[in-house]
Amino acid sequence: MTLGLGTAALGRPQYINIRQKHANNSDIETFRKHSFSVLENAYNLGIRYFDTAPGYGLAEDLLLEWLKTKNDASIEIATKWGYTYVANFNANAKVHEIKEHSLEKLNEQWKVSKLFFPYLKVYQIHSATLQTGVLKNEAVLQQLAFLKKEHNLKIGLTTTGTNQVEVIKEALNVLVDGEQIFDVFQVTYNFLDQSLSDISNELVRQNKSIIIKEAVANGRIFKNIKYPHYKALYTVLETLSDKYKVGVDAISLKYCEQTIPESIVLSGASNTEQLNENLKANSFSLSKNEIELLSTFKTAPELYWTERKNLQWN
Repeated sequence: MTLGLGTAALGRPQYINIRQKHANNSDIETFRKHSFSVLENAYNLGIRYFDTAPGYGLAEDLLLEWLKTKNDASIEIATKWGYTYVANFNANAKVHEIKEHSLEKLNEQWKVSKLFFPYLKVYQIHSATLQTGVLKNEAVLQQLAFLKKEHNLKIGLTTTGTNQVEVIKEALNVLVDGEQIFDVFQVTYNFLDQSLSDISNELVRQNKSIIIKEAVANGRIFKNIKYPHYKALYTVLETLSDKYKVGVDAISLKYCEQTIPESIVLSGASNTEQLNENLKANSFSLSKNEIELLSTFKTAPELYWTERKNLQWN
């Protein structure tokens, strides 16, 4: 299993999740030291793919600082453009991030993104949607095509919301000078939102890379009395967890890997303990029947994303 590390929970003290983090977020310096240690431990555990974004607070700065301690060509950095973090570590902030898919924002954020060379391999539109018009913005697409050719980058996008498949289909049809521009698709996928499976075979056929995010559905796969409608899922997950002697998180990551082969599955771990638990996904394989059973818990994207929208930043 190829596990990557997403840095959203390492770069900012609040994240959309129903499980409390264990890091001390009371002051920036303590938070930085904690996050730095998680990056180092991830590397020592064999992780080489790191996903970040300017919208993740301190994440890009932390990664740049950490990379100064490394000289390893196997490290791959994926970053993004399109979101700006504005909460300024204020736990009570009403707005945490602002989306802007303009050429000006791309050029502004590229100034930091390019500092990741020679480790920068993937550059993505952060949360591409049909509504922002970014997939039809000729100036943006031309600039991305230039960066792709000039720096030998893979250009990608991340998707969020009820119409992930529609966004991916439109992106596959985007051509610049007669050539497809998008190589990498970072998509929400888990037991609950399985919409990626509708197009994953086509992505593989076209030799595209698939990155899976939110494999634990922002914590909703963990037993919670607030979600009685997932009681049957919780029961199955507990049974499998006992059988394989791993946590529910490992079951979730393994499901993603086995149902979307050759993908990179991102861990959203905020501490080394969670990361160690995630990596236990490499210790077993789910049976065909178990995968089929877990797949029966698919929900409608509209329900999944409405529920997600109601989650709190914590």
